[in-house]
Amino acid sequence: MNTSLLIGISTMLFGIYLRYWINRRRFYRRGPNGLEHFSNYEKSVATRSVEGFCSLLAYALILIGLFLVINNW
Repeated sequence: MNTSLLIGISTMLFGIYLRYWINRRRFYRRGPNGLEHFSNYEKSVATRSVEGFCSLLAYALILIGLFLVINNW
């Protein structure tokens, strides 16, 4: 198997797992009315910032992995 294909598949899978992890954290942070609950404002801002950056990183990893897989097919 080509190493570039293997790197592409693993990168894409890691990006998908990262999206799953972020969405799972958001789901378990929601209350009965569907609102996210934080203990204070600073924690809210920090959590959303980190999750936003990780979300962008996950999308980039998925696209890079998809590009590598398509180029090696």
